[in-house]
Amino acid sequence: MGALLAGVRILFGNPVTRSLLRLSLKEYKCTSGVEEREKSLLYHALSQLAGESLSCPITARFASWLIRSTIRFGVWMLKGDMKAARESLSDPAVRRGVTLVFKGLALYGPTVPQKMPAPFLIVWNFTNMCNLRCMHCYQRADKPRPDELTLEEKLDLVDQLDRAGVAAVALSGGEPTIHPHFLRIVSELSSRGIYTAVATNGTRFANIDFLKKAKEAGLRYVEVSVDSAKPEIHDKFRRVPGAWRLAVKALENAVKLGVNNGMAVTITKMNLHEIDDILDLAESIGVNRVIFFNFIPVGRGEENRHLDLTPEEREEVLRKLYKEHQKRKFEIASTAPQFGRVALQLSGGEEIAPTHFYLGGDKIVAALAEFIGGCGAGRIYAAIQPNGDVTPCVFLPIVVGNIRKKTFSEIWETSELFQKLRDRELLKGACGSCPYKYICGGCRARAYAYYGDPLAPDPGCILVKKAEELKAPVAQILQARR
Repeated sequence: MGALLAGVRILFGNPVTRSLLRLSLKEYKCTSGVEEREKSLLYHALSQLAGESLSCPITARFASWLIRSTIRFGVWMLKGDMKAARESLSDPAVRRGVTLVFKGLALYGPTVPQKMPAPFLIVWNFTNMCNLRCMHCYQRADKPRPDELTLEEKLDLVDQLDRAGVAAVALSGGEPTIHPHFLRIVSELSSRGIYTAVATNGTRFANIDFLKKAKEAGLRYVEVSVDSAKPEIHDKFRRVPGAWRLAVKALENAVKLGVNNGMAVTITKMNLHEIDDILDLAESIGVNRVIFFNFIPVGRGEENRHLDLTPEEREEVLRKLYKEHQKRKFEIASTAPQFGRVALQLSGGEEIAPTHFYLGGDKIVAALAEFIGGCGAGRIYAAIQPNGDVTPCVFLPIVVGNIRKKTFSEIWETSELFQKLRDRELLKGACGSCPYKYICGGCRARAYAYYGDPLAPDPGCILVKKAEELKAPVAQILQARR
């Protein structure tokens, strides 16, 4: 897939080929078996490349052949594996993601980072209701809000995200699994080929029968929060006795049922020295990946700023995670965008983490890092709140619109804040002058939480701290001269 995306970017990097690419965005009705789909010609071509048999109008058939031939040439040019690309494209969610990249190139040309016509991922805070009271909760979740979307509004939102071309939706909260609409919306999302995930505290999925129902409805990924290898620390963090036992059981059930899964760990001063024990726990359960989340002082986390790591502690953690990734048999990642820079430095330029969920040494993936890398808030993902408010990220509570007043696509395309977040040249301070700004860019939510400005430097980065320390003597000299 890296070769496919890189090849497409090279082939469609000029105005002539982009005009041809724009023609492929026209929608056609094609039939697969008894199902009739109205999708872009590009999506149909990707489906046929994956081996699907489609019946299309004659003009669409010729254009589809042309697109498929161009893609094959691009993969061959970069010595990619066409068979592996076909296997990846057999997943409708992957086809949706690749279509977004094509569309972004057609509309905006190659940009660094790449501008997208819709996000790859939506994190949908499904409800504010929750059965735990976590110290770091960005939502201050407890009871459902009176203005939460109705079922009809949720179904309309699913249609909007489908039409926009969104590739993946992660249901979060609050605790989405305890809401009565959960299974229905999972089914509606997955039926449209959208990769459907959930971020959960695990309490409901400790019941394997309920997880089976979610899997049957189309749930493809389960991410369970575990804050410590020690039950007493996790339960203190979550403020409900027995929460750790249920979270671990939920992960065990996901492994048993073969549901793709991850353990989500918010790294703070409370568990900073437990990384080895946490990874050992994950290994004993058999999880697919462990994701270490940045602590961001928002929501209840605002009252617990003392839990945040220093820049030195964060740097040490990220370096340890990279080294553990080399040794362990499962994926280890971090939502701290600096992880991309750390991986690049420690590997001598051989490896990079262009997204939160992938770290690899593929030369083509490394070449794509600036294309998709770093903080994706308002750029490759966005958040939707229980009442339909749209924000750049669940940790960045700046409302840019509401789906009750505008469509999601209108908000995505016209938000002034989103436009700014897509332009790394607008970053301020040390982040703006950093040589790694295109593969990192700093966490925009942390910048906002500490400075009230989403374009400010990320105060959790060691390079930002060093830059500030270098500026301090200069400021003192200038002050003394006045």
